Amino acid sequence: MDLFSFHDIAPGAPFWHPKGMIIFRELEKLGRYINDKNDYQEISTPIMVKAEVFKKSGHWDHYRDNMFYFRNPVDEKEELVIKPMNCPESTYVFNAKVRSYRELPLRLAEIGRLHRNELSGTLGGMFRVRQITMDDAHIYCRPDQVEDEVKNIIDIFEKFYSIFEMKPRYVLATRPEKFLGDKEDWNKAEESLISALKKSEIKYEIKQGEGAFYGPKIEVHLKDSQERDWQMGTAQLDLVMLPKQFDVRYIDESGQKKMPWVIHRAIFGSFERFIGMLLEHLDGSLPIWLSPVQVSVINVGEKHLEYAQKIKKELEKIGVRVSLDEQNLTVGKKIRETDTQKIPLAVVVGDKEVNDNMVSLRELGEDKGVFSLKEFSENILKKVTPPSF
Repeated sequence: MDLFSFHDIAPGAPFWHPKGMIIFRELEKLGRYINDKNDYQEISTPIMVKAEVFKKSGHWDHYRDNMFYFRNPVDEKEELVIKPMNCPESTYVFNAKVRSYRELPLRLAEIGRLHRNELSGTLGGMFRVRQITMDDAHIYCRPDQVEDEVKNIIDIFEKFYSIFEMKPRYVLATRPEKFLGDKEDWNKAEESLISALKKSEIKYEIKQGEGAFYGPKIEVHLKDSQERDWQMGTAQLDLVMLPKQFDVRYIDESGQKKMPWVIHRAIFGSFERFIGMLLEHLDGSLPIWLSPVQVSVINVGEKHLEYAQKIKKELEKIGVRVSLDEQNLTVGKKIRETDTQKIPLAVVVGDKEVNDNMVSLRELGEDKGVFSLKEFSENILKKVTPPSF
C-alpha cells in the first residue's frame, strides 16, 4: 500500500511515505478533536533534556538501558537524554506557576515523539519500534476526582475503539510487592479504578501485583491477526512518582499546599502500534475517512480522459482525496490495482458516462450503479467526513 518502509540506517524507526502520513495526520486530527472536546490542553515539551530529569524521576536507575543518552561534546559535564517518555516534563509545565485547586483537574495532552533503545532482537514491524509517537496526557487532580476522570477516560476508550470495530479487553493491574506510598492511598486508588470500571459496565480482569511501583492502572488490550496480545490504551494512576519527585503542589481551599495525584492517559498507546494493528485488523481496508486515497477515477479509454480529469478536479475542490491513473492500461488492470491498493471507492467513466454526465460507482469492489456527477459529489461528502465523537 506504499505507506511506510524500514531501512538499515535507522533500525526500528519507520520512514513514513506520503500515503502513510495521511493516515498519521488524520489520526492526529481525531486525537486532538477528542482532547479538545474533553477539555484537554495541548502542550509540547523538548525532545532532549538533561539527564537530571530522569535521575529525579527514578528512570535513570531502572530504565537507563532503554534510553539513548550522551555527553555534550562541547561540555562533558553535561549529560543529555533523548526522552523515552513525556511524563516528567509535564511537571515543569504544571510547576511553571502557582496552581489553585480551582484549576483541577488540569488535563495536559501531548503528542510526543519518543525514542527507546529496544533490543534489536525484539524489534518487529510497527508493533515494536525504537521511535515512538505517543498520544500522552497527564491529568493532575485531587484523589476525590479520580473516579470521574477515569470513568471519562473509559468512555473515550469505548467510543474510540468502536469507530474501528475493535473490541478491547480491559485489565486492572494492582499493587506490586515493592511499591511507593501508603497502603491506604493504594487501596483508595484501586477502589476508584474498580468503581469507574463498574459504573461504566466494563468487564475486566485483575492482574494481581502487576501495577507500577507508583500506582495501579487500567490497561486496554487488543489481539492482532496472529492472536498476539498487545497493550494499547492506558489509564495509569501515579500517587507519588511525578508529584513527589518533582514537588508538584496546588493550593487548596484553606491556602495549604497539597500534592495532587496524576493520571497518565494514552488512547492509541502509540501511533505506530495502533496503525500496525489497524492495518492487520481491517486487512488494509481502512474506513473511507482514513483512506490515503478515497476515490479512484478510472477512464475506459484515452478519449474519456478529459472527463475523468474533470471529475478529479471537482472532487478535489470539495476536499476528497482522489487518484487518476493516466497510463494506457486496460480497465480491468486499473480496477485490480484499485482493489489491491484498498481504495474504497472507484468511479469508472466510458462513452455512456461522458455523454450523460454520469459516473459508474464501485464500492469495495462491488458495482453500485450509475449516478449523476452532481449526485455523486454531494453524497461523497457524507462518506468522507470523519466520525463524530
